[in-house]
Amino acid sequence: MPITEIIIQYITHLLSVGGSGWLFILMVMESMVLPVPSEAVMPFTGFLISTGQFSFLGVIFFSTLGSLFGSLISYYIGFYGGTPFVKKFGRYFLLREDDLQKTERFFQKHGQKTIFISRFIPVVRHFISLPAGASRMNLGKFILYTTLGAGLWNAFLTWAGFALKENWNRIEQYTKYADYFILLAILIAITIIFSKRVKKI
Repeated sequence: MPITEIIIQYITHLLSVGGSGWLFILMVMESMVLPVPSEAVMPFTGFLISTGQFSFLGVIFFSTLGSLFGSLISYYIGFYGGTPFVKKFGRYFLLREDDLQKTERFFQKHGQKTIFISRFIPVVRHFISLPAGASRMNLGKFILYTTLGAGLWNAFLTWAGFALKENWNRIEQYTKYADYFILLAILIAITIIFSKRVKKI
């Protein structure tokens, strides 16, 4: 059985027996670069709403609170890691100090839009809080746009699961294609960056 299916089975079990507490914890993990897909958590929770086990408002509250809490942890990792982290560990990720400086300038200009939009993009939303913290993005704005983006995304997935009921897992079949596209784009970008740096050597 694929590891993703094992993770999803474990997630659905936790939600079935653990209630809102586990929903909060899972969404914290989902926002901290851990293998917890919101595309599985939220639609299944929507299905549980249709059975009367959860309330819609309660689900949106606890899931969005978890998304925000996890994002804040990543934000502060980036905030306090920042340049020293890049200097010490950046070479393992093809990152340099000037990469961080470029990121800081990018967030100063586009940070608000990036934080909001990234909540709707698979893979990207798991990482976006790290450069936001490293670039010292205004905390109030970070909280606002993370909450708005996460709340809308969680509400959409929850509604989809509620509408599909027993067929809630169909939503993942559609969102996984976006995952493949984003991963391909990242691999292409890494290849281009790596090839340019090899030429400079």
